[in-house]
Amino acid sequence: MSFELGVATVLDDESRVALVARAYKKLGKPIVLVPLGSGIHAGHVALVRAAEAIRGGIVIVAVETLGEGDQELLAREGVDVVWVYVPDAPRTLVLPVDHGLENTTELATSLTRALRLINAVGATDVVAGEKDYEELLALNAALHDLHLGVRLQGVPTVRMPDGVAMSLRNAGVAEDAREQAEALSAALTAGAHAAEHGAEAVLDVARSVLGAAGVEPEYLEVRGRDLGPAPEQGDARLLVAATVGGVRLIDNVGLPLGIGFRNLEEYEAQQEAQREAARAEEDQA
Repeated sequence: MSFELGVATVLDDESRVALVARAYKKLGKPIVLVPLGSGIHAGHVALVRAAEAIRGGIVIVAVETLGEGDQELLAREGVDVVWVYVPDAPRTLVLPVDHGLENTTELATSLTRALRLINAVGATDVVAGEKDYEELLALNAALHDLHLGVRLQGVPTVRMPDGVAMSLRNAGVAEDAREQAEALSAALTAGAHAAEHGAEAVLDVARSVLGAAGVEPEYLEVRGRDLGPAPEQGDARLLVAATVGGVRLIDNVGLPLGIGFRNLEEYEAQQEAQREAARAEEDQA
């Protein structure tokens, strides 16, 4: 079958999408999947650009619905296929680990849907955002645990000028609740800059920012990168969820716990020196 790359050809037939993907996979090209929900915004464009950066790959964007102008936007970004799929209720669920943050049944539904999309096109690579951090980790774990041989690339959260994470949910917050929505990202930023002083200091600062804005969080947690207990020193994640203006919002940010941003370069240099010393000892052994 003939097919033109880079023009965001819209397909709604799963078998046709799979046929196109298989044809290019036989040529040795990476099949790069960007699984999305509804509509396209700047955060999604960042995912597409990360996918386009994977050398020689054919890029498939899977989306539930396309808004006016979305296809043209994706064509300008060089997307090859836009798969408009129907998010059927799965008969089988892949259940992720319960970290006590997001609802595991909802996570399982999203995770299973992503795995279905990946398998349908035989993806070699998948690109997803860090905004839904727990979902990203669940997908990464499933890809490894099920030995799917698919590479996952996480992309940092894209934010609006006021710091609010770019998402359809955040865009739905009523105008009179906008300052409270901004408080979530402000609390994360302020908390992250207290990272040098440990987890409790991070939480105290973040709580004070949320409290000043009248936001009661559903959860506000400092965790390790794997969402386990936070380390005394090292990479960690500050996560928050709250209902603002009738919309449930989530956000997160990475932080060098027990180190601080101003000391990060020195810390990384020390870590590298220790690794080099360990390698030298191994060579001499």
